[in-house]
Amino acid sequence: MLKRRTFLLGGASAVGALLVGWSVLPPRQRLTTSTPLPAEGSQVALNGWVKIAADNSVTIIMCKAEMGQGIHTGLAMVLAEELDADWSHVRVEEGPIDKIYNSVQNIIDDLPFRPDDDSVVKRTTVWFTRKLVREGGTMMTGGSSSINDLWTPMREAGASARAMLIGAAASQWNVPPGECRVESGHVLHASGHKASFGELSSLAARQALPRKVTLKNPAEFKLIGQPVRRIEAASKINGTARFGIDALPDGLLYASVVMCPTLGGTVAHFDATPAQKMPGFIKAFAVAPYAGGTGGVAVIAENPFRAMNAASAIDVTWQDGDAATLSSEDTQARLARALDDSDGYAYFSRGNVDAAMSVAKQTVSAEYHAPYLAHGAVEPVNCTVQVADGAATVWVSTQMPALARAHVAKVLDLDADKVDVQTQLLGGAFGRRLELDFIAQAAAIAREGGGRPVQTIWSRAEDFTHDFYRPACVSRLKAGLDAHGKLVAWHSMSAGQAIVPDSLKRYYGVPRIPLDKTTCEGAFDQPYEWPAARVAHKVVDLPVPVGFWRSVGHSHQAFFTESFTDEVAAAAGQDPIAFRAALLVEHPRHLAVLKRVAVLSDWGHPLKRAADGAPCARGVALHEAFGSVVAQVAEVSIGPKRQIRVHRVVCVIDCGLPVNPNLIRQQMEGGIVFGLSAALQDEITIKKGQVQQKNFVDFPVVRIDDCPVIETDIMPSQMHPQGVGEPGVPPIAPAVANAVFALTGARLRTLPLRLA
Repeated sequence: MLKRRTFLLGGASAVGALLVGWSVLPPRQRLTTSTPLPAEGSQVALNGWVKIAADNSVTIIMCKAEMGQGIHTGLAMVLAEELDADWSHVRVEEGPIDKIYNSVQNIIDDLPFRPDDDSVVKRTTVWFTRKLVREGGTMMTGGSSSINDLWTPMREAGASARAMLIGAAASQWNVPPGECRVESGHVLHASGHKASFGELSSLAARQALPRKVTLKNPAEFKLIGQPVRRIEAASKINGTARFGIDALPDGLLYASVVMCPTLGGTVAHFDATPAQKMPGFIKAFAVAPYAGGTGGVAVIAENPFRAMNAASAIDVTWQDGDAATLSSEDTQARLARALDDSDGYAYFSRGNVDAAMSVAKQTVSAEYHAPYLAHGAVEPVNCTVQVADGAATVWVSTQMPALARAHVAKVLDLDADKVDVQTQLLGGAFGRRLELDFIAQAAAIAREGGGRPVQTIWSRAEDFTHDFYRPACVSRLKAGLDAHGKLVAWHSMSAGQAIVPDSLKRYYGVPRIPLDKTTCEGAFDQPYEWPAARVAHKVVDLPVPVGFWRSVGHSHQAFFTESFTDEVAAAAGQDPIAFRAALLVEHPRHLAVLKRVAVLSDWGHPLKRAADGAPCARGVALHEAFGSVVAQVAEVSIGPKRQIRVHRVVCVIDCGLPVNPNLIRQQMEGGIVFGLSAALQDEITIKKGQVQQKNFVDFPVVRIDDCPVIETDIMPSQMHPQGVGEPGVPPIAPAVANAVFALTGARLRTLPLRLA
């Protein structure tokens, strides 16, 4: 008889052998889709990323959401460069849901390793993760990872299509393929033969996919590196661009929702009698909380205004959730107590920090605070769904199309292949459209539409009061200096909610994972060469929904780290830039960015007074996020009402090879304005579980008359392209805070920054 132990050991060996065999296989290809791409007219697909038509138009498939960051332009440039396409003939088209479009790099970036970690453990973990995500990941746009993720696949797709076009021309002309070349949408031969992509497209589609392609040397780039205009710009100017809220299928009905004012609450009872008497009213019903959201009452009507009016007329009795007793003050107190009660999980440790601190000649300590923040995208939350004939069509602005499909299928009890997701342009997102609550809710509402499409639109108040917020966080930092003012010890400990465990539970229903790198990013993963250090975070569970906010943990941890670095420099009696430079001896990339911003900002030279005669001062911050290194110097004065005024920001970025300088500068400018709004004005406050901010009047953005002059310098590089959409946000708050200290001697340790 086979013993149980023998069976288990034998089974384990077999599984181990399978895993070893699987691990040595290369990651799955990212060139061809599982089913052919849909083609219109004379279009033919040469792979899963590009279609060419007889009229010479080149259609590049997009699997990343365009939300104002210019990713459709940047990615199209990458493929068009290798294809040698005529840019005037390039178009973009939203792609289907398919495994080759699964996002890989953002998951790699979420692994809890420092960027300068080159250990075998990291390399092995990245290899296995890359393979796992290719098989079981999902399509998504986030983490400033799109160019980084698709740099190689889209280049290979362009080079592969180019090789097929050359093969078609060579066979037609009876010449060796190696004698042909491609230039601006044509294949040419020294004999005088010339054919356009359109003329060759049908024959090229019958060519075998190349097993191996040769990519261009960067020195050969003609398109990459140029300040190309955004590919969707004209449509936004002439009004033909289609955002989620622009979906207008025939027979459209509209829905409005009123959700429980208390986060996580549900409907106990409602009376729709007043609403039923209003013109255009069709139906009212309760909707459950979906994907981490809050329950409420929905009204379907003939137009959006009637739906909103009817919804506001409904009398609802609410069942409050666990957040009913929570306030912002309680939250900050609970986070501070967590720092008293725990050492947290150390994401980075070097040497014996306690011993180093004990022999330090001087120690510096501080406690920093950051509030909850809303996303505040310009386009309000909306989603249009039609449920008919055992299938559903979804028109939505989303960063997660595959998961959107899965959640709609679950709500409607359909197979996923019966749900068609039509991804629209996003009118801003900043991470809010990574959530699925409003999509699942819209599907449940559309189920009541009698087969007609229903567009669910949230009011601005519902948007602000039922967001997935940037977590509040408290951090305590301590540093030790020797007798010469040299840093010998660094200790950082923060407390706050964890986003990833909650989001994975919302997305997939999986149990909560114990660690979340985003809680401590911006603190543990910075390049400073601390002789002894411990950087840790304590996760605190609170009944406030939290989500990915532009630059995630970097958004507040950069404020803590870079402000405290300035504090330590001041205690050491050293110049802030010189102090940082001494900690970057082994990080030349970061040091070069820091030195560049010092030159461009005239660091060390006297500043002119502001126009009203007020004195000005500079503050600096250096931060690495999403693979890019950004340094910013802010020039600040204080207004007559003690308001902080930012006049100029000098920004230097090393983002690897710059694909499109225009887009990079736009994202730095947008990131600085976004971050400056949070630094000076914005916070979400909660009373008895209810968010108090309901519109932009309560959560303002920097207006044009308060916007500083922003100067962006892009460092030259041949490094693999890195993130751009988020790295401009983290340094601005500490740069401003450090300038305020230089100007007034007041050290502001709580966001938003306010002088007493």
